Amino acid sequence: MKVLPPTMRENKRYLAFELIADGQVSRDDLIREIFSSSGSLLGDLGSSECNIWLFAFEDLKGVVSCDREHVRQTRAALATITSVKGRRVSFHILGVSGTVLGATKKYLEGVNIFNPEEQSHINE
Repeated sequence: MKVLPPTMRENKRYLAFELIADGQVSRDDLIREIFSSSGSLLGDLGSSECNIWLFAFEDLKGVVSCDREHVRQTRAALATITSVKGRRVSFHILGVSGTVLGATKKYLEGVNIFNPEEQSHINE
């Protein structure tokens, strides 16, 4: 299967966030809650148009990717999350970037979420 050229790919935005929580939150529980909140707020069609994906999550900080045209809806869906597995949480969006590397360097300094050397197998 051929890889699409960059001009035909969907444009994404990456939201760097900090999760303010009462305790530790697992990645799987957070994914489940993100999909649940986006489905209830935006519906199935709106949720699929946003194309929300938890890209990385470590030490209560992470990166969520979404479609370029639906950043506001994604932020709203994340803002509606108030608890994960009974623990009270709050999303604090640190910023939005056009690349993962830009989001991690600019907003998540000191957190080793995205390491291009470790994830070089993705482009192969």
